[in-house]
Amino acid sequence: MLKRIHYNSPVILTYAFLSLTALVIGYITDMDSTRLLFSVYRSNPADIFFYLRLFGHVLGHVNWEHYVNNFLIILLVGPMLEMKYGSKNMLRMILITAFTTGILNIIFFDTALLGASGVAFMLIILSSFVNIKKGSIPLTLILTASLYLGREIMAGLTVNDDISQFAHIAGGICGGVFGFTLRSDKN
Repeated sequence: MLKRIHYNSPVILTYAFLSLTALVIGYITDMDSTRLLFSVYRSNPADIFFYLRLFGHVLGHVNWEHYVNNFLIILLVGPMLEMKYGSKNMLRMILITAFTTGILNIIFFDTALLGASGVAFMLIILSSFVNIKKGSIPLTLILTASLYLGREIMAGLTVNDDISQFAHIAGGICGGVFGFTLRSDKN
Protein backbone atom coordinates (compact mmCIF):
# COMPACT_ATOMS: atom_id res chain seq x y z
CA MET A 1 0.00 0.00 0.00
CA LEU A 2 2.72 2.53 0.91
CA LYS A 3 4.50 1.85 -2.38
CA ARG A 4 1.50 3.36 -4.18
CA ILE A 5 1.68 6.65 -2.30
CA HIS A 6 3.47 9.19 -4.46
CA TYR A 7 5.14 12.35 -3.13
CA ASN A 8 3.53 14.16 -6.04
CA SER A 9 4.22 17.76 -5.09
CA PRO A 10 7.57 17.99 -3.31
CA VAL A 11 7.60 21.72 -2.58
CA ILE A 12 3.99 21.95 -1.40
CA LEU A 13 4.15 18.73 0.64
CA THR A 14 7.48 19.65 2.21
CA TYR A 15 6.09 23.08 3.03
CA ALA A 16 3.04 21.48 4.72
CA PHE A 17 5.22 19.09 6.75
CA LEU A 18 7.71 21.81 7.78
CA SER A 19 4.85 24.03 8.90
CA LEU A 20 3.26 21.17 10.83
CA THR A 21 6.64 20.53 12.50
CA ALA A 22 6.90 24.23 13.42
CA LEU A 23 3.41 24.06 14.95
CA VAL A 24 4.27 20.97 17.03
CA ILE A 25 7.53 22.56 18.20
CA GLY A 26 5.54 25.69 19.02
CA TYR A 27 3.18 23.68 21.22
CA ILE A 28 6.15 21.95 22.92
CA THR A 29 7.93 25.26 23.62
CA ASP A 30 4.78 27.11 24.73
CA MET A 31 5.03 29.10 21.46
CA ASP A 32 8.50 30.49 22.30
CA SER A 33 9.92 28.94 19.11
CA THR A 34 7.07 30.46 17.12
CA ARG A 35 7.85 33.93 18.47
CA LEU A 36 11.59 33.47 17.88
CA LEU A 37 11.60 31.85 14.41
CA PHE A 38 8.12 31.69 12.90
CA SER A 39 6.75 35.23 13.33
CA VAL A 40 7.99 38.40 11.67
CA TYR A 41 7.99 41.72 13.48
CA ARG A 42 10.12 44.82 13.84
CA SER A 43 13.40 43.90 15.44
CA ASN A 44 17.09 44.62 15.21
CA PRO A 45 18.48 43.86 11.71
CA ALA A 46 21.79 42.91 13.40
CA ASP A 47 19.97 39.90 14.91
CA ILE A 48 20.43 36.81 12.69
CA PHE A 49 16.89 35.71 13.57
CA PHE A 50 15.55 38.88 11.91
CA TYR A 51 16.45 37.40 8.51
CA LEU A 52 15.21 33.90 9.34
CA ARG A 53 11.87 35.36 10.42
CA LEU A 54 11.48 37.21 7.10
CA PHE A 55 10.97 33.80 5.51
CA GLY A 56 10.11 31.57 8.48
CA HIS A 57 6.92 33.40 9.39
CA VAL A 58 5.06 31.50 6.66
CA LEU A 59 5.78 28.29 8.57
CA GLY A 60 4.34 29.51 11.88
CA HIS A 61 0.75 29.17 13.00
CA VAL A 62 -1.08 30.12 16.18
CA ASN A 63 -2.93 26.82 16.51
CA TRP A 64 -4.18 23.73 14.70
CA GLU A 65 -7.22 25.52 13.22
CA HIS A 66 -5.02 28.28 11.77
CA TYR A 67 -2.75 25.64 10.21
CA VAL A 68 -5.64 23.61 8.76
CA ASN A 69 -7.39 26.66 7.30
CA ASN A 70 -4.24 27.64 5.40
CA PHE A 71 -3.12 24.21 4.30
CA LEU A 72 -6.51 23.03 3.08
CA ILE A 73 -6.21 25.71 0.41
CA ILE A 74 -2.49 25.17 -0.20
CA LEU A 75 -2.81 21.37 -0.49
CA LEU A 76 -5.83 21.69 -2.76
CA VAL A 77 -4.45 24.25 -5.21
CA GLY A 78 -0.68 23.97 -4.77
CA PRO A 79 0.03 20.58 -6.42
CA MET A 80 -1.72 21.61 -9.65
CA LEU A 81 0.29 24.84 -9.74
CA GLU A 82 3.54 23.10 -8.90
CA MET A 83 2.91 20.71 -11.78
CA LYS A 84 2.23 23.62 -14.16
CA TYR A 85 5.03 25.97 -13.09
CA GLY A 86 7.58 23.49 -11.74
CA SER A 87 9.00 22.92 -8.28
CA LYS A 88 11.79 25.50 -8.60
CA ASN A 89 9.35 28.23 -9.61
CA MET A 90 6.95 27.20 -6.86
CA LEU A 91 9.69 27.45 -4.25
CA ARG A 92 10.72 30.86 -5.62
CA MET A 93 7.13 32.11 -5.53
CA ILE A 94 6.67 30.98 -1.92
CA LEU A 95 9.95 32.58 -0.84
CA ILE A 96 9.24 35.85 -2.67
CA THR A 97 5.74 36.00 -1.18
CA ALA A 98 7.13 35.31 2.30
CA PHE A 99 9.77 38.02 1.92
CA THR A 100 7.28 40.52 0.47
CA THR A 101 4.64 40.03 3.17
CA GLY A 102 7.32 40.03 5.88
CA ILE A 103 8.96 43.26 4.73
CA LEU A 104 5.61 45.01 4.23
CA ASN A 105 4.50 43.96 7.70
CA ILE A 106 7.72 45.34 9.24
CA ILE A 107 7.37 48.63 7.34
CA PHE A 108 3.67 49.29 7.94
CA PHE A 109 2.66 47.49 11.13
CA ASP A 110 3.77 47.19 14.75
CA THR A 111 2.34 43.70 15.11
CA ALA A 112 3.77 40.24 14.53
CA LEU A 113 2.77 38.33 11.40
CA LEU A 114 2.72 34.56 11.07
CA GLY A 115 0.98 31.97 8.96
CA ALA A 116 0.72 30.73 5.42
CA SER A 117 -2.30 32.78 4.39
CA GLY A 118 -0.29 35.16 2.19
CA VAL A 119 1.02 32.11 0.32
CA ALA A 120 -2.46 30.56 0.21
CA PHE A 121 -3.90 33.71 -1.37
CA MET A 122 -0.97 33.93 -3.78
CA LEU A 123 -1.89 30.41 -4.93
CA ILE A 124 -5.60 31.27 -5.20
CA ILE A 125 -4.94 34.18 -7.56
CA LEU A 126 -2.23 32.25 -9.43
CA SER A 127 -4.68 29.40 -10.04
CA SER A 128 -6.80 31.76 -12.14
CA PHE A 129 -3.95 31.89 -14.66
CA VAL A 130 -3.71 28.14 -15.30
CA ASN A 131 -5.69 28.16 -18.55
CA ILE A 132 -4.89 31.68 -19.70
CA LYS A 133 -4.68 32.19 -23.45
CA LYS A 134 -2.29 34.64 -25.05
CA GLY A 135 -3.74 38.12 -25.34
CA SER A 136 -6.71 37.46 -23.05
CA ILE A 137 -7.60 37.89 -19.41
CA PRO A 138 -9.70 35.06 -17.97
CA LEU A 139 -13.04 36.07 -16.47
CA THR A 140 -12.25 33.72 -13.56
CA LEU A 141 -9.23 35.89 -12.75
CA ILE A 142 -11.33 39.06 -12.74
CA LEU A 143 -14.04 37.49 -10.57
CA THR A 144 -11.61 35.78 -8.17
CA ALA A 145 -9.51 38.91 -7.74
CA SER A 146 -12.58 41.15 -7.35
CA LEU A 147 -14.30 38.91 -4.80
CA TYR A 148 -11.13 38.12 -2.92
CA LEU A 149 -9.68 41.63 -2.83
CA GLY A 150 -13.06 43.20 -2.16
CA ARG A 151 -13.66 40.89 0.79
CA GLU A 152 -10.19 41.52 2.22
CA ILE A 153 -10.44 45.30 1.82
CA MET A 154 -13.89 45.36 3.45
CA ALA A 155 -12.72 43.13 6.30
CA GLY A 156 -9.64 45.28 6.78
CA LEU A 157 -11.82 48.39 7.06
CA THR A 158 -14.66 47.00 9.15
CA VAL A 159 -13.41 44.05 11.23
CA ASN A 160 -11.07 44.32 14.19
CA ASP A 161 -9.47 40.89 14.46
CA ASP A 162 -6.03 39.31 14.51
CA ILE A 163 -6.13 38.47 10.79
CA SER A 164 -3.77 40.32 8.48
CA GLN A 165 -5.89 41.25 5.49
CA PHE A 166 -2.88 43.23 4.32
CA ALA A 167 -0.83 40.01 4.03
CA HIS A 168 -3.70 38.37 2.15
CA ILE A 169 -3.85 41.25 -0.31
CA ALA A 170 -0.05 41.31 -0.72
CA GLY A 171 -0.04 37.56 -1.32
CA GLY A 172 -2.81 37.91 -3.89
CA ILE A 173 -0.89 40.65 -5.68
CA CYS A 174 2.19 38.40 -5.72
CA GLY A 175 0.04 35.67 -7.30
CA GLY A 176 -1.13 38.08 -10.00
CA VAL A 177 2.42 39.22 -10.75
CA PHE A 178 3.63 35.61 -10.94
CA GLY A 179 0.69 34.65 -13.15
CA PHE A 180 1.41 37.38 -15.66
CA THR A 181 5.20 36.89 -15.65
CA LEU A 182 5.27 33.08 -15.75
CA ARG A 183 2.62 32.49 -18.40
CA SER A 184 3.59 29.44 -20.39
CA ASP A 185 2.25 30.88 -23.66
CA LYS A 186 4.53 33.94 -23.75
CA ASN A 187 6.45 32.67 -26.80
